[in-house]
Amino acid sequence: MSYFNFSRRSFLALSAALPWAFRGIASGTASSNSIPVGLELYSVRDALQKDPQGTVRAVAQMGYKVVEFYGPYFEWSEAQAKDMRKLMDELGIRCLSTHNDEGNFGADKIEHTKALNHILGAKYVVQAWSDPKPTLDGWKELAGKLNAASDTLAPAGLKVGYHNHDAEWKPVEGKRPIEILAANTKRDVMLQLDVGTCLEAGADPVAWIRANPGRIHSIHCKDWSPDPNIAYKTLFGEGKADWKAIFQAAESVGGVEYYLIEQEGSRYPELETARRCLDAFRKTRQES
Repeated sequence: MSYFNFSRRSFLALSAALPWAFRGIASGTASSNSIPVGLELYSVRDALQKDPQGTVRAVAQMGYKVVEFYGPYFEWSEAQAKDMRKLMDELGIRCLSTHNDEGNFGADKIEHTKALNHILGAKYVVQAWSDPKPTLDGWKELAGKLNAASDTLAPAGLKVGYHNHDAEWKPVEGKRPIEILAANTKRDVMLQLDVGTCLEAGADPVAWIRANPGRIHSIHCKDWSPDPNIAYKTLFGEGKADWKAIFQAAESVGGVEYYLIEQEGSRYPELETARRCLDAFRKTRQES
């Protein structure tokens, strides 16, 4: 079976080499021209499953500068990861983060996680999902696990991140879980903002960025439409998100290092969707 042969949704449900320095981040500001845009590869999941290297090549040829591998990457051998890294180096494209099941931080898997992320050149190892917790203590326990993972990976030069879904914005015992996670994790744990799920939950992504200066190092630029027939299948720039305001906040106080377009699907094929979203992203950036 191909090591890409399961979906991001299945993964979520179940669950250095070249240094890369970003300038302007320490002050909480960055030039828009210096911030690369990448693609969360779940956006092209079917193509990726059929032809991983060909798909990464196609994404790079579109003009994406960064890719984020998701769940299936963990099934790679180190030799497979080295082959992918060799291709990325040839293409001039980087993997700055990976998406991971919570189990990838466990004692039985952490060394493989560390090895693959080193080979790929990643900076952030992001937990992509956690089951919703019925109590605040459950979310505090999750924060503790993220801190422990951070302690384990820090000596290897890797940082931990957490990626929100809609559950983190819905109050539990009168407080939003995302606020519990932010308050109870170390400042070097990245809060990777998924804009679409934030909007669906009725939250304000700009306010969230401003409330957590220096911690929003990457953003999933996924739009969302209140039309239930479209929802996450809207293309970048065609939904509810105020991207210009989001970019301004991310670059003035958020500490953003890179953007990642993510698409659940659309009225177009996967690769065409990725291209159209990149074109719309660039146009929005020029107008910002």
